[in-house]
Amino acid sequence: MRARLARWMTGPPLRPMAEKAPTPYIDIFHPSTLVVQASCPRGTIFCKQSMINSTSRQAGSLPHKNGIVQGDCVQLLGQLGEGSVDLVFADPPFNIGYDYDVYNDARKDGEYLDWCRAWIGGVAQCLKADGTFWLAIGDEYAAELKIIAQEAGFVCRSWVIWYYTFGVNCKRAFSRSHTHLFHFVKNPRQFTFNADNPRVRIRSARELVYRDRRANPKKRLPDNTWIYRPSGTWIHRPQDASLANPFSFAVDHDTWYFARVAGTFKERKGFHGCQMPEQLLGRIIRVSSNPMELVVDPFAGSGTTLSVAKKLGRRWKGFELSPEYVAYIEQRLETVAPGDPLDGAEEPLKSAPPTHHGKRLKPIPVSDETRNAIVESYRLAGEGRSADMLLCDPERNARFVTECGERGIAGDAWTWNKLLLRLRKQKQLPRSTKVARRLTLVDMDAHSFASEIAMHLMEIDYGLTLDDLLCSPDFAAEFDQIARAFGPPASPFESRWAAMAIRKRARSSRRIAVERFSGWLRCRLPDAVPIEQAAGATAGVNGAWLVKSAGHALYVGESADIGRRLEHILSSEAWSELEPATATVVSCKSGEGHALQSVLVERFQPSLNWRKLHRVSDRDERARSEKFGAAPADSLSAER
Repeated sequence: MRARLARWMTGPPLRPMAEKAPTPYIDIFHPSTLVVQASCPRGTIFCKQSMINSTSRQAGSLPHKNGIVQGDCVQLLGQLGEGSVDLVFADPPFNIGYDYDVYNDARKDGEYLDWCRAWIGGVAQCLKADGTFWLAIGDEYAAELKIIAQEAGFVCRSWVIWYYTFGVNCKRAFSRSHTHLFHFVKNPRQFTFNADNPRVRIRSARELVYRDRRANPKKRLPDNTWIYRPSGTWIHRPQDASLANPFSFAVDHDTWYFARVAGTFKERKGFHGCQMPEQLLGRIIRVSSNPMELVVDPFAGSGTTLSVAKKLGRRWKGFELSPEYVAYIEQRLETVAPGDPLDGAEEPLKSAPPTHHGKRLKPIPVSDETRNAIVESYRLAGEGRSADMLLCDPERNARFVTECGERGIAGDAWTWNKLLLRLRKQKQLPRSTKVARRLTLVDMDAHSFASEIAMHLMEIDYGLTLDDLLCSPDFAAEFDQIARAFGPPASPFESRWAAMAIRKRARSSRRIAVERFSGWLRCRLPDAVPIEQAAGATAGVNGAWLVKSAGHALYVGESADIGRRLEHILSSEAWSELEPATATVVSCKSGEGHALQSVLVERFQPSLNWRKLHRVSDRDERARSEKFGAAPADSLSAER
């Protein structure tokens, strides 16, 4: 992600905003009265959805709106803008006679290879210069497609074997139990490979087998041997494959073992016979793309790539020849939201050669010497401030880390910060004596939305809480970069503190949303207007705002000055890559915007809002139902 952030932070200046003709009012809904016409010197905006133009793109190209498109992938890939896609995952028909509903999977060799040459050429055309292409293919044409891809300009970084232990039974050949996964890039010197993503890294043998405290706390990257048990559990040590099948292969670092998604699996979507595990796609999407980048699947099939991309906060587009499959995929995608967990187990087996005979690693005890060293380091670095303030202030946290290192405490910055929070929870830290000027919601209004976006994107990609992110100086610095990219200038302390404030008030936001604004889950919203017009007409307006891109909800925010927030979106390169097109504004009383935001986030489930605002708790939902009645099953579909 850092390479992209660097481009956002140093890119060319954006176009100035166009002059707007003055008018006297803008239609704004108010929750308490349903309709209010608020006075504004810029004038009235009346705009129907049909009048809204999307942001500019290449003539004849497909919009980058999330979605599944029915049609021939060769033609549709050609309609994507050149150099517009970050990651392509393709699992094409293997040409082995599989019974698809509308596709002939028994073509002659030459015809099949010519077709593959055409769609792989389309992939090369639509990928960015630093983009990545993953290809899943069977034995019959793996070598040929590798050559075709290289002829199209791709460089093969890895040739991975996905081994799933059971497969198609053959009478006069060895049973098929694997698929080839090619990892191609356009530029071998510049491409996305998120080696530090904790959701990609795995436990080492030193930790799993020998329970050695010297094991790298950041874990290690997996080999190109990926193993996944039929029960839905990762295996990261080849010796453990026999736990799934006593006659398993002798692993030699070139095989991934995932279970195929069989008909009896909970993960199975019954309409498609060739479904990949979500955890396998999750590893590929996490390591080869960043949140909000565009993932394309030319053979959407069962929709797994799109579902995983949506859950991991990526933009997504799929092509599928079968109208019936498209309908099923659309239904599947309606049931998932950004931040939802992937199907299948993620944790590796905690066993070894076989791992279950390994030693047991007990929690690290905190000795009196370590405790005293942490407390003294905190006292010197914090100078009477709270542990939260120490984590939010990079300079003070750096001093705390230095003090811990000088006292010879085992571990690193992550370990020491986690121990600090552990001691705080146990109430073993001295009480804070200095309180800096408290940042109010008004102080944080200008940049809190960017802090929320940074917190959300890192949590769903890395699977870490805000405290975990701030305990790592590297992750905290990445959080700061994302916040700077999406928001106006703010110090790291201001960005981090705003995220903590959002987290702290999330429960009250949901509670007030249930008590006062639940009607907004169903009522009609004002028509969306072009974001340029909305920005000029909402200066000083307090309330919530919804930004969409080609009909897809990007973000629901709340502010005391909506116009200024929308003006910033128009001038931000990070936002411009998401192609924000329209805005919907709902005004409310001062101090209630966060609750109104919560209910609109629940309604629209935008890509950039923090997950804890996406879902009300079961208790809150029961309270809402008792007070307002259950919403009809189809009540949200019209506004999504």
